[in-house]
Parts: sequence; C-alpha cells; structure tokens
Amino acid sequence: MKKKILRISILITVIVIVLGLIGWQVYRRVSKSQQESDLGYTSIPVAVEITAVQKKTIRDLGSFTGTLFPKSQFIVAPKISGRLEKLMVNIGDRVKRNQLIALLDDEEYAQQVLQAQADLQVAQANLEEALSSLEISKRGLERAKALHERGIAADSELDAARATYQGQDAKHKVSVAQVAHKEAALKAAQVRLSYTKIRASWENGSEYRVVGERFVDEGAMLTPNTPILSILEIQPIIAAIHLTDKDYFRVKQGQKAMVTSHAFPGKEFNGKIARIAPLLKETSREARIEVEIPNPDKLLKPGMFINAQIEFTTQENTTVVPVSALVKRDNEQGLFLADIQNMNARFVPITLGIVSGEWAEVVEPSSLSGFVVTLGQHLLGNGRPITLPPDWEKIPVANTPDSQPSSEGQQPQSGEKK
Repeated sequence: MKKKILRISILITVIVIVLGLIGWQVYRRVSKSQQESDLGYTSIPVAVEITAVQKKTIRDLGSFTGTLFPKSQFIVAPKISGRLEKLMVNIGDRVKRNQLIALLDDEEYAQQVLQAQADLQVAQANLEEALSSLEISKRGLERAKALHERGIAADSELDAARATYQGQDAKHKVSVAQVAHKEAALKAAQVRLSYTKIRASWENGSEYRVVGERFVDEGAMLTPNTPILSILEIQPIIAAIHLTDKDYFRVKQGQKAMVTSHAFPGKEFNGKIARIAPLLKETSREARIEVEIPNPDKLLKPGMFINAQIEFTTQENTTVVPVSALVKRDNEQGLFLADIQNMNARFVPITLGIVSGEWAEVVEPSSLSGFVVTLGQHLLGNGRPITLPPDWEKIPVANTPDSQPSSEGQQPQSGEKK
C-alpha cells in the first residue's frame, strides 16, 4: 500500500514539473511576440501638431454670477394721515436732495395752526393782565412795608398785602407757563402742517437719485407710513455675488472686478470689491460679496443678471503652454516636448500654476522651452517618433531669451524663428 502511494506521488510530481516547463515555454514565446509587436508599433511615427512654449502675462480669474442692486434705496411715506392731493414725480424721474415730491390736503392742519395761534394770543393777553396785577400788588406790598415801619399800618395789613402779592405772582407764573404751552402747541401744529409737503431727503451719497416705484395715485387716502414712492441710488450701482469658501478667502476689499451683461454684448464694466460679508450662510455655504460699479450713463439697472470676473493674481512674463498640450501618464501631470532634431517626443512632468482659458502656467520646470505637442499626444509614449505638418516652421516662437530649443539640445531647423 505504501509503495502504491509513493508511486502516485512521484507520478504527480513528474506531471507538475512537465506542465511547468510547458507553461514557461508558452510565456516566453508570448512575451517575445508582444515585444516584437510593441517594437513595431513604437517605430511607426505619429502625426502630431506642435506649438511653441510662450512667455505671457497670465491672470487667475474667478467667474461668478450675480444680480445688480441699487447702492441705497428708501421708501417715501407720509408722517400724517390725509388725502394725496398732488404727486409731482413719477417712475424714472430724477429727484434732487430735499425736493418736494408730493402734497397732502392741508386744510385741516392749516385750521389747527390758526386755532393754535388764537390760543396763543389769549394766553399772551392773560400774561399781560397777570403782569399788570403783579405790578399793582408789588407796589401795594412796598407801601404796606413803609407804613408798617412807621407804625402806621398794622401787622395784619402787611400780611394781607404780602399774600396778595404772592397770589398775583403765582398767577403770573401760570400765565407764563400757559404762553409756553400755547407756543409749543402752535409749533406742533406748524410741524404737522409742514408734513403735508412731502420731500425726498437723504444725508449721504449723490445729489440726485431716481424714482424706482410708485405705490399710490393722486386722490388716495393715506395713513401714516403708507408707501408712496421708492427712491434709488444707482450711480454707482452694486453687483451682489456669492462665493464659496474656496474663493472667499482669496478676495480682498478694493480688488478689481469686471462685470458683463447679456443686455450689452461685448461691453465691460469695471468695478471693485466694496464689501465682504463676515460670514458664510449655513444654508448655502456662501458669502455675499458686493462689487461697486461706476454707472454714470445709468445703463445698468437694479435686478439685472450679470457675470462677474475677479482677478485674484497676475503673473507677468511667465512660461505658459496651451491647455490642449496637457496629458497624464501614470497619474503624473505633464506634456510631450517635441525634439525637432531627432523627430521624437519626450514626456516631461510639470507643475502647473494658473490655468486661464486656453493657457496654463508652468511653474516647474521653470526653464521649459521649445515646442510642445498639442494634437496626437494620446498616441505618444516617451521617445515615440513623430511627424510634423508641412507648415510647422511657420509656428510663431516667443520672442524672449527663454524661447530656446528644449534641453535635448535640438537646434532650429531652416525657417524656424529664433
């Protein structure tokens, strides 16, 4: 039994060894065939397009959308009740500071002024009477004092004269208070009468503003604080945009911003960041940013939809390449540099800076120069042969000291610009 098991084990071992040798031979033949196939593939030149590495000024711009708002606005409303007798301005009219814009029916308030004036006259007459009585009582008191000193007048007569004087003095003070009270009432009536003339008044900002909305018509009965008109300041005007935390910490007060509107194709409005909200709303995770835009021609109106671009940073005379030249190989960002002399492409890893529109800044390597592949790079490998279009020599080259051939040592061919 043991001999039988030993024979089976030896047989299995021999079979495994034979299968291993057969598998190794198959693997070698397949690998050799694949290598020969790859060699033949990589030896075929790839038709590509190239562009010279440039030196340009590139800007890091953030694009946002928002809405226009007036710099300031307020509602004109009466302080008293009454019938709107006349409205002197309408929607879109220009309004000057402290301009009279509406009149209320003032008959009732004018009558109150007349009544207050009459009451004041009565109080003043009472004051004159009290003053005259006070003078008479004062002379009587002085006479009683003189007679009392000579022993002619009794003590009771002096006391009676003194009491009379004090009483008249009290009546005089009451009359003075009544006159002050009636003067205050007259002033209050005059103030209420002045409220029938409604003016548009403000403290700061421009001297002129515009009427935004009208809420009532002439003849309407108004109560205190009933809206009549809205007054807007639209020079300058405010563009409100909202930024997430990614861009929030990149903006600063006074930073330049450029605003465009679909209503004015091709026209740009330059402004600056005036206010930055100190918080991000929890619901949207965004912060409100206000851009102040000069609006001398009043072209921009509140409520318009706008696009805004904020310039975060600017790099001048920096190395840039077309965005179309960027590729990834083995999860590494880079591009293919065209070796014009040897007619092949070399993969160069790069570190990007600002990416704006069709151009991308190359931070590393800082000495990058020559030509980069912008079309056909998806077929390229490191060292792969390339063919160029017939008119490649007409490609413009950056006119800077850095626009030399790449580090491979290639030299410009005939017709290539230096």
